[in-house]
Amino acid sequence: MTGDSEFDRDSAVVRREPGVYDIDLSDGWTIFGAVNGGFLLAVLGRALADALPHPDPFTISAHYLTASRPGPAVVRTEAVRTGRTLSTGQASLFQYDDEGDEVERIRVLASYGDLATLPDDVRTTATPPAIPPLEQCFGPDDGPAPVDGGSAIADRLMIKLDPATLGWALGAPSGKGQMRAWFGLADGRDADPLSLLLAVDALPPTAFEIGLKGWVPTVELTVHVRHRPAPGPLRVSVTTRNLAGGFLEEDAEVWDSEDRLVAQSRQLARVRLG
Repeated sequence: MTGDSEFDRDSAVVRREPGVYDIDLSDGWTIFGAVNGGFLLAVLGRALADALPHPDPFTISAHYLTASRPGPAVVRTEAVRTGRTLSTGQASLFQYDDEGDEVERIRVLASYGDLATLPDDVRTTATPPAIPPLEQCFGPDDGPAPVDGGSAIADRLMIKLDPATLGWALGAPSGKGQMRAWFGLADGRDADPLSLLLAVDALPPTAFEIGLKGWVPTVELTVHVRHRPAPGPLRVSVTTRNLAGGFLEEDAEVWDSEDRLVAQSRQLARVRLG
């Protein structure tokens, strides 16, 4: 299923004029009332795909300036450079605050190309994460919600977590800062480069397995899309090695059903200590 899924409908932007797009951000992609950062990245990624001459994000870096809320928003894009194999652009998403002033929520710089034209030569030491079969993993419907405050986005995703990274849900976090899961969209839509931007930021925060609770807002997120994913569920592995000064990094890898590394990311996030 592609083109008419809930993800496609809700992340669609309407071109008002060249470089300017309107969207009404749905409350179906929120966590604690704020729109998920990966979903926002997909929204801006879709606008840039329309504004630039190349179809696929190769690398996209976002700085999250203020929390985005459900409701009207405008995306403004600008082509920075266009070449034969790569084009680079920037985009920002704006909303209005309670006083009626326009506020920038997120700013993105990205380079786009055509994944279909890349050579097949792959030389890597990376290996897919060892995750038990999907039927041996657990999702939100398999137990009581471990975190107070509703997460509307969970209803739109198929996430089955590796039991080895579920200690936080049982009150016994491992302290290892790891999260692994099978991932897909709940309506069965197959993954594409834009949904990979969502996948890297959709799992519960690794901070939970470190023993922390509460919202972990993203400060900066960079995603590298390496390949167009094959049909079927994805495997996502996220690791944190360092928490210092109230900030941590999350390194994510996304693997498709053909054991290909299709996306990588790193984000810096803020955590609430104590």
